[in-house]
Amino acid sequence: MTGAYIKSVTFDCADALVLGRFWAAALGSDLDEDSTPDKAFVEAAGWGGPNIWFARVPEPKTAKNRMHFDLRAPGTVAAEVARLEALGASVLRRGDDLTVMADPEGNEFCVE
Repeated sequence: MTGAYIKSVTFDCADALVLGRFWAAALGSDLDEDSTPDKAFVEAAGWGGPNIWFARVPEPKTAKNRMHFDLRAPGTVAAEVARLEALGASVLRRGDDLTVMADPEGNEFCVE
């Protein structure tokens, strides 16, 4: 018997379209054409990771994420951080081998 697998990861957000566009560009994928500010979908790119859903909720993010993505830069960390900043992310902390960033709605993630 096999165990369960992660089919998708869902983000609660203020604007599903804005966050969906950011993560589609960040991960080299496409935003589903039926996406709206209420719900958006990004299909996993590359080696078959989980799909990502974005769902509008009324309440704002209020604390640090308890789960986050660790992204592996395809080149240098500095180049990937600059690319993600151009897409709308912000740097929270820079380290020697790892940079902690936030997406446009403040969800933390790491680039290594």
